[in-house]
Amino acid sequence: MNDTRTYRLPDQQAEGHRRNGPVGVRAYAISEEQKQLGAGRRYYLRTYGCQANVRDGETMAGMLEQMGFVRTSDQTEADVLLFNTCAIRQAAEEHVLGEIGQLRRLKEQHPDRIIALCGCMAQEPGVVENLLKKYPQVDLIFGTHNIHRFPALLQQALKGERVVEVENEQSSLVEEMPVHRTFAHKAFVHIMLGCDKFCTYCIVPYTRGRQLSRPLSYIIEEVQALQKDGVQEVTLLGQNVNAYGRDLGLQDGFTQLLEACADTGIPRIRFYSSHPRDYTVSSIEAMRDRPNIMNALHLPVQSGSDAVLKRMNRGYTAGQYRELVQGMKERIPDLALTTDLIVGFPGETDAQFQETLDLVDACSFDMAYTFAYSPRPGTPAARMTDAVPEDVKKERLNLLNQKVADHGLAHNKAWEGKIVEVLCDGPSKKNPAVYAGYSRHNKLVNFRAEKAEPGQLLAVRIDRAHSFSLDGTAVSGEIEYNE
Repeated sequence: MNDTRTYRLPDQQAEGHRRNGPVGVRAYAISEEQKQLGAGRRYYLRTYGCQANVRDGETMAGMLEQMGFVRTSDQTEADVLLFNTCAIRQAAEEHVLGEIGQLRRLKEQHPDRIIALCGCMAQEPGVVENLLKKYPQVDLIFGTHNIHRFPALLQQALKGERVVEVENEQSSLVEEMPVHRTFAHKAFVHIMLGCDKFCTYCIVPYTRGRQLSRPLSYIIEEVQALQKDGVQEVTLLGQNVNAYGRDLGLQDGFTQLLEACADTGIPRIRFYSSHPRDYTVSSIEAMRDRPNIMNALHLPVQSGSDAVLKRMNRGYTAGQYRELVQGMKERIPDLALTTDLIVGFPGETDAQFQETLDLVDACSFDMAYTFAYSPRPGTPAARMTDAVPEDVKKERLNLLNQKVADHGLAHNKAWEGKIVEVLCDGPSKKNPAVYAGYSRHNKLVNFRAEKAEPGQLLAVRIDRAHSFSLDGTAVSGEIEYNE
């Protein structure tokens, strides 16, 4: 293995970084030589983390197949093993490092095999240095802002070089990158990169950079192309989608985007994720008035305690969040609301945790992603004292999960006996004898049918509710949906 090529590594002072002028847009390019790199070769791709990571993984899969590689699920068969990583929680990082550590013997047996790591972990302070020192089996490391360079970087690695390329800021938007979607009938669409909020616990502004919105016309052209390709549902992705367009000078950019996407006629539109500080009445009314914008909203609150929210730098109080939810449900009575909740943030008392339980009761979420606080190096919260003991975090998390499950079951019970529209994804992973898909309210529905194809919209009668899923039976005939 030849020299390590280290380019610009992450800047931990992301909060003070500002771009000098607008960021340009350019088209992705790949050389004819790079298109031949995968001839007779296989690749293995493992993606960790959020939908943004999944979408990045689909792009890199598209690039690898454009280069002629064929995918395999067997690591021992792969000529290139690519790990698309997440840095949100320590457990995710430990999982990645454990899996890469186990590949050392495989690399020793087959030195020509390329092991690559990309994604948010590569952008995190200190990770690259640790990988270079302790994991000699890793040949290629690149960050979230370098995905468009993947073919060129892989070409270098295949020549025997150890390659590192990590930028701390997106220098330009790159369009027209290839993609191999997980589902033919559903697609993720990036509308923006990065985040400007700087919550004290969050590593995202340091790994994915400052907010950068794609021009609206590019997004609409992509949605139109997906519709022509038979896609039934798009999910608009961003770290904070309802702040879309502010860096472009748009006053209500997210509403404009929602309405423009709805005007394409694509059957289903979802979006993820939102911030309570940035919601406008117009965007909620767009959801209400446009039937192809689904009545399902993910609105992270993180805590029900004003003191904890202040330490998190969330910019709102629990009371303001409740008022926001109340106003949303007045406009959209059947709104399915989900959230994120963190327990055990530094300094969280028993009384403050109880305030979170009270907020769950007040808002009655359909579902919540719950986490025990995990410090991320480089974030302000990681420097906070008064850590909550791990056994206390675990106890609080168990209590919170039970309360969330109780509310989820109550919401789902209300669907029993009703007919819902389900977009079929195919056979259920847990039970191939039934099919699985999602309702308009983003409820997982496992249903029985004589035959159902991925991408098919079906009427399903809900027979039984669970805390986080529904069981049903496909029905035929003229159905008046009563969702």
